[in-house]
Amino acid sequence: MAHIHKLIDFIVNIFIVYDGKVLLIHHRKLDKWLPIGGHIELDEDPEEALFREIKEECGLEIELLSSKPDIVSKGTKFLHPPTFLDIHDILDSHKHIGLIYFAKAKTENFIFNEKEHKDIKWFSEEDLEKEEYNLGSDIKFYAKHALNKINK
Repeated sequence: MAHIHKLIDFIVNIFIVYDGKVLLIHHRKLDKWLPIGGHIELDEDPEEALFREIKEECGLEIELLSSKPDIVSKGTKFLHPPTFLDIHDILDSHKHIGLIYFAKAKTENFIFNEKEHKDIKWFSEEDLEKEEYNLGSDIKFYAKHALNKINK
């Protein structure tokens, strides 16, 4: 999806873990390994964007590792909070505010979206350090935290 705003867009990223591994995609346009995720569109909230991106990019059923109030309040929709927030450069003149979520997959059987991705792979903690994948320090940080939180 194209950028929505000129200077800053909001995005969701989700680090999905299954059996001691974290799922990453090799993004076709950016040519790097990233978590499942994407822009929060103007007609959706972060949670809607999160589940849309999961469906489009890997098709997994997941359990989010965050909680929200279990009450009803007229005019208020409670959302799952992200585990982390960041802001990062996309271009010299454009940034993304990232809402970072962690989840457990109910199965390892993902769908490969060839239109958007060059590859999709379950990464072990050892894989995260392999030079061949050239992962950013932010991706390694989040992936390791997700693995540690889920594997406790």
